[in-house]
Amino acid sequence: MPKVTLYNQAGSQVGEFELSDSVFGIEPNESVLYDAVVMQQASQRQGTHATKGRSDVRGGGRKPWRQKGTGRARHGSIRSPIWVGGGVVFGPQPRSYAYKLPKKQRRLALKSALSSKVNADEIRVLEGLSFETPKTKDMINVLKGLSLEKKSLIVTADFDDAVALSARNIPGVKFITADGVNVLDVLNYDNLVITQDAVKKVEEVLA
Repeated sequence: MPKVTLYNQAGSQVGEFELSDSVFGIEPNESVLYDAVVMQQASQRQGTHATKGRSDVRGGGRKPWRQKGTGRARHGSIRSPIWVGGGVVFGPQPRSYAYKLPKKQRRLALKSALSSKVNADEIRVLEGLSFETPKTKDMINVLKGLSLEKKSLIVTADFDDAVALSARNIPGVKFITADGVNVLDVLNYDNLVITQDAVKKVEEVLA
């Protein structure tokens, strides 16, 4: 089982913490990680793009000239796709880009992401994380105590309003609960700061 240092909120080492080998100690599967990231990014696309077809463009109700006798090509509308200002043929329409991977594949991807953080020594496990009142300065002090200067993802077992409010104004810092841990966030942030209760919660689901 992989062992990591256990820290308190002040950043001092208070012991060691054992992580589940089946969740934090597997060989990362890069192919599945790629599929999971593309899936999440696709699901985040708004898909609100739209174009107007010939029936949507204003005008074009009158035939521009008579059918025969002018020497010109026959036309029934000035909003035909071959006219300037006409409708668009097969243009993009509002749609959803979301799709899902199989459950086993999604779980393998999350295990791979978490294991990659352990392998790169980019995970910090805390005894606990709580504040009496929301203060951005308190969260900055926690990160300084852990010697974390890069982008950090903070994970707790349950939602804590004081922690969430303390983290939201810090550039490069994001707060989520254990239920919301996902591949894209884990890989997108350089460091993973997670409480021991949150670790147990994640292991219960993935182990």
